[in-house]
Amino acid sequence: MKKIELLAPAGDLEKLKIAVDYGADAVYFGGEMFGLRSGAKNFTVEEIQEGVSYAHDRGKKVHMTVNIFAHNEDITELEQYLHRIKEISIDAFIVSDPGVMMAIRAVMPEAEIHLSTQANMTNYRTAEFWGKQGVKRIVLARELTFGEIKELREKLPEDMELESFIQGAMCISYSGRCLLSNFMIERDANRGECAHPCRWKYHLVEEQRPGEYFPVEEDERGTYILNSRDLCMIEHIPDLIQSGLASLKIEGRMKSIFYVATVVGAYRRAIDAYYADPEGYVFNPDWLNELKKVSHREFTTGFYYNQPTNKDQNYQTSAYTRDYTFVGLVKSYDHETGMAVVEQRNKMRLGDEIEVFGPFTDYFAQKIEILLDEENQPIEAAPHPQQIVKIRMKQPVAEKYMLRKQK
Repeated sequence: MKKIELLAPAGDLEKLKIAVDYGADAVYFGGEMFGLRSGAKNFTVEEIQEGVSYAHDRGKKVHMTVNIFAHNEDITELEQYLHRIKEISIDAFIVSDPGVMMAIRAVMPEAEIHLSTQANMTNYRTAEFWGKQGVKRIVLARELTFGEIKELREKLPEDMELESFIQGAMCISYSGRCLLSNFMIERDANRGECAHPCRWKYHLVEEQRPGEYFPVEEDERGTYILNSRDLCMIEHIPDLIQSGLASLKIEGRMKSIFYVATVVGAYRRAIDAYYADPEGYVFNPDWLNELKKVSHREFTTGFYYNQPTNKDQNYQTSAYTRDYTFVGLVKSYDHETGMAVVEQRNKMRLGDEIEVFGPFTDYFAQKIEILLDEENQPIEAAPHPQQIVKIRMKQPVAEKYMLRKQK
């Protein structure tokens, strides 16, 4: 049985390295232009080279998003950009626009092409069309059920791979093809600038009564009529693996390293547990609890089992649940003294109860009983961003372990 790929988001170079170290089989990222996440830091050409080398040295793959819907003024600049990166050994390009696909083929004839979810691929005839254009993998539209995915797998050539999202934000529009942001504030979602107006608060206003706001539901706060819950499929690993998918994709190139580490780590443990004993596999609730410790909305299984209903929307709020705060990243550890050098990411104090976790490990809890500054002087708190401190650890840790505390 070929093991399914766990594909993680990388909004910048630090996140790419964290995703690889915490167990991703592959990562996807965007360059400084032509991806659909202009709000992420994204990668310079030099960072692309470094990130690809870092992943390849560890046996992991790197996919690059070039999935905007290009306008005429984009084409020349796109072709120039492709020439700048053509010597970098990127494993695949994620593309939605046929013109962009042609441009990549012209510059890099042997490049592997993956069809972006933005292309709305929902049936095997369309998949056959894209296969004839040389597409190696289809990133499925989020609107497909398990039944439809299995039928696709049965009807398509074995060498055409299927990839699907399993975790992260859901779009109210069809596979992300949304014009709402463009219409309301002239930021084009299909060129990487979505303002997420689907998360805004809405009231009903009658034309002859300006200023009178009628709640769409019986709630004085208004209603978030377009606000979907977040996708979460960690409780359904056997169904995902048995569906014929080749890759399981986590959404979130604009999320933090804390988010990437936590989500990748939870899915890594769940997937590995299944392959270790498919017949005796039992879901561990701790994996879901881990996902609830990062910023998230309430969860849904999206379209996998049925058409979503009003239970898959959240009409009360678009706010995230944030029960835990990421407070520190371990830079080094001294086994003799048990002291860890930690880069502060949010304020922590002497006496705080924290949880500590790392790649391929369960977390452990402890109190901060010894807190020192860089000169080994005792301090009461670490309030400054990226302040370097030293903390006595109850158990051994290593570089890139993370500290969190409950709010």
